Amino acid sequence: MPLSRLLTLIIGVIVVLAMTIWLITSLNWLYGQIAWSASPFLANLLLLLLIVLLAVLIGGLVYYLRLLWMPSASRKGSVRPPVTLPQKKSDAASVNLKAVRSQVEQIQDEVARQALKARSQAIESNLSQGNLQVVVFGTGSAGKSSVVNAILGRVVGRVSAPMGTTTVGETYTLNLPGLEREILITDTPGILESGIEGNERGEVARQWATEADLLLFIVDNDLRQSEYEPLQVLAEIGKRSIVAFNKSDLYAEGDREVILARLRARLRGIVPPSDIVAIAANPPVVRLATGEAFTPDPEIMPLIRRIVAVLRAEGEDLLADNILLQSQRLGDEARRLLDGQRRRQAMKIVDRYQWIGAGAIAITPLPGVDLLATAAVNAQMVVELGKVYGCELNLERGRELALSLGKTLASLGIVKGVVQLVATGLQFHVGTLVIGKAIQGVSAAYLTRIAGKSFIEYFRQDGDWGDGGITEVVQRQFELTRKEEFVKAFLKDAVARVVEPLHLQRDQAPERVKEPLWQPRDTPPRPPAQVQDPPSPKGDDWNQPPPRDDGW
Repeated sequence: MPLSRLLTLIIGVIVVLAMTIWLITSLNWLYGQIAWSASPFLANLLLLLLIVLLAVLIGGLVYYLRLLWMPSASRKGSVRPPVTLPQKKSDAASVNLKAVRSQVEQIQDEVARQALKARSQAIESNLSQGNLQVVVFGTGSAGKSSVVNAILGRVVGRVSAPMGTTTVGETYTLNLPGLEREILITDTPGILESGIEGNERGEVARQWATEADLLLFIVDNDLRQSEYEPLQVLAEIGKRSIVAFNKSDLYAEGDREVILARLRARLRGIVPPSDIVAIAANPPVVRLATGEAFTPDPEIMPLIRRIVAVLRAEGEDLLADNILLQSQRLGDEARRLLDGQRRRQAMKIVDRYQWIGAGAIAITPLPGVDLLATAAVNAQMVVELGKVYGCELNLERGRELALSLGKTLASLGIVKGVVQLVATGLQFHVGTLVIGKAIQGVSAAYLTRIAGKSFIEYFRQDGDWGDGGITEVVQRQFELTRKEEFVKAFLKDAVARVVEPLHLQRDQAPERVKEPLWQPRDTPPRPPAQVQDPPSPKGDDWNQPPPRDDGW
């Protein structure tokens, strides 16, 4: 134990014991005084209180000693249990599929949800059945159907087919010696075909290739750049490929070795050299000296041996990897649909609050434009946006986020920039009597939109502003809203929602009688002249009151 902790323990114990002794002594004296001068009931009640206090003190002391002497035991319950990771790839695929199903259930589009459910069920079926999917992939007329015929040992397609014969994926069942699992081999349409239909068939082939456990890439010569690119893309997403150089019997021995060497050099790092083999799936008919026609046997065993070796060594991992890849791709598509759905819901909230704020500020303008940033970011809007993305916020937290973003808008000078942009755009739409109200109202709506879209990015990233922080997000949204197409559409909507109602309100207001700036003061009329009685002569005082005796 460290010395500082030991000293703290000793001092704490001494203080606690001293206080305990003092408390016991004081209460004992008090008990004696009460028992002697008052009723015994009060004395017993005081004794009970003493016992309770002693128990609390002893319990606190024991707890404190336990924390000091056994810190690991006290923290044992607070440690989170370790996260158990799946040991097998198949278990990881099952966990991923479960997460994908929960995402799919949140999609509101019925058609899209049912389609993703069907794909999820198909992946689960492949995982439970454990069939290995081998897909034959390559250019048209490279001999894919001939390779499938030779592998299966029976005619399943049209040999020597012209380009574009296989229009959809055709799947066949195959059992190879040494493998317990059943193999499903699929012949796909050719890639790199011309025309609209050729492009559509190529997309079908690529879709099949992305769902393969093992890919058989068929070529009939050296690899072209247009063939190399799709093979490289498939390798980047984790597809295991075997390259079969078909129609090798049409070349001399030396030329065949040169082509194989070129293929292995071009595909270094993508396909192992041992997985590039030469075959002849459909050798041409040979005329013997006797005139008889002779059909040589297909040289397909090098490819079959390589397929068996790869599937025997890596079949379980290839199957699990493919299931995991398909579930991840399905999850990506579900997240994309869910993100689009949430974005549409969030933009409806932003649209509603931006015009509510615009109307309120247009009716009651603010004393200064600096207050627009705070007024434009509504805390309730933040709470509702968080709810759309599954982030529950209380109103107090919404106010904190709104205030933070409002300060950012003001500090970046975006408020003044928006006011100037709106004033320039509205100069041909707004009358002089309502220009101040209109500019403030539309500017508030503009700022609300910037704030709302910034919060959408914040919630999309699980409540994180990213490496650049809130400043970079707000600045980027401001730049996006300054595009000419958006500004025109926004101002057009603003005129209809804010400016025209202000004009209508002004036109419907009752006219006040205009008073002149200066009005002469009216001269009050003279009072009418009053006829006074003629003064009485001095000697005639009969009508006068008698003089008052003032005591002089």
